[in-house]
Formats: sequence, C-alpha cells, structure tokens
Amino acid sequence: MLVNAGMVFAALKSFPGKAGSEDFELSNRYDTVLQRSERDAALGWSVQASTDKAGVPVVVLTQRDGAPLQGALLDGVAGRPLGPAETQHLTFHESAVGRYVADAVLPAQGQWELTLSASAGGSQIAATRRVIVH
Repeated sequence: MLVNAGMVFAALKSFPGKAGSEDFELSNRYDTVLQRSERDAALGWSVQASTDKAGVPVVVLTQRDGAPLQGALLDGVAGRPLGPAETQHLTFHESAVGRYVADAVLPAQGQWELTLSASAGGSQIAATRRVIVH
C-alpha cells in the first residue's frame, strides 16, 4: 500500500498537467491535412533525408520518374522528438543536382525530426523525416 501511494505521488508530482494542443488543432483541420497529403502524393516527389559525418542534414529530392529535382527551394526546422525542446531553423542550398545541404550542423547526437518544405516549378511539398546524428 505504501509503495502504491508513493507511485501515485511520484506520478502526480512529475506530470506537468499539459498534454499539448497540437494534436487537437490537427484534428480540427484534418480534412485540410488529407487534401495536402493527396496533393503531395499526386506530385510524386520523393524526399530522402540523412546527415553527413559532421551532423549536417542532407536532403535528396527526386521527381516521380526518379530524376533529381533541380533548383528547388528548401527550408525546414530540426527538432528533438524526445526530451527537452530543442529546435533549429535550417536553410538548404543545392550542392549537386537534387542534393540539398543545410547551412547548419545539428548540435547534438541522437534523433532529430526534420520538418521540411520544398518548392519548385510552382509546386510545393511538405515532409517530415527522422534522422540520426552519430
């Protein structure tokens, strides 16, 4: 009984009381999310993300036919999926045809979630990709 009371106290003491409102807001505009997802799928672009040995995010964009997507504008935000909030804005430049390199190094090892926005030829796509810095 004493152990149970201790566990309840620890749980209540450590719970911040806020689960966040992002999921609720997303559910309120879910039709818009579905429409954007369908539009992105119809466009047929592929987004692959990784990091180089130094921890710099690298994104490869390809078209539906597998050809590199040249001349895109790409930016994003890197955030930690777990633990204390840590975000970093990223701007990418094209280092080779279809290969885009961020202007910053991710400052710590571990998992990062990249929220990306790419546009080219009047079309735009949004994507989220998980990368790991070793």
